[in-house]
Amino acid sequence: MDQPNKISFTRQLLMTGMVLLLFCNLYSYAQEKPPRPILIFVNPAQGLSFGAFTQGGSGGSVIIFPNGSRSVTGSVIQVNLGFSYSPAIFQVDAEPGTLVTISNGPDVTLTGSNGGSMTMHIGPSSLGSPFIATAVSPSRTQLTIGGTLTVGTPPANPPGNYSGTFSVTFIQQ
Repeated sequence: MDQPNKISFTRQLLMTGMVLLLFCNLYSYAQEKPPRPILIFVNPAQGLSFGAFTQGGSGGSVIIFPNGSRSVTGSVIQVNLGFSYSPAIFQVDAEPGTLVTISNGPDVTLTGSNGGSMTMHIGPSSLGSPFIATAVSPSRTQLTIGGTLTVGTPPANPPGNYSGTFSVTFIQQ
């Protein structure tokens, strides 16, 4: 009579194990999909531009802030000759909640159309760094970046158009 109890107990244990196994499978977890890479779009209609200005004998700087305002230091004088000034506009296409860090490139030398050169330092972004992407695709998270232009004396920086390129790296966290 000992034998039927052992079989019954073994069946109960086996049935309990199967029920626990089924119960455990109902609560399975998996790793989320890796995030899609971010895409950066540059607005070619609005690059970083310092507008028109003139310098006195000692030079100074022109500062473009991310909010679009402009300031000068030293003997630099702002003039309104129809040349607009603006921060650069970037658009980030990323999953909402993606953490993005901005790494500005090195200072850049801008060369003049009539000789001379000026140094440009890339400034902060309107969203800071790091920032969190918020727009849902196809919309994009927009940010602006300003900079500071160091202006020398008139002989070192004759009037003309100064141009160059700068780099900004967007790092997805």
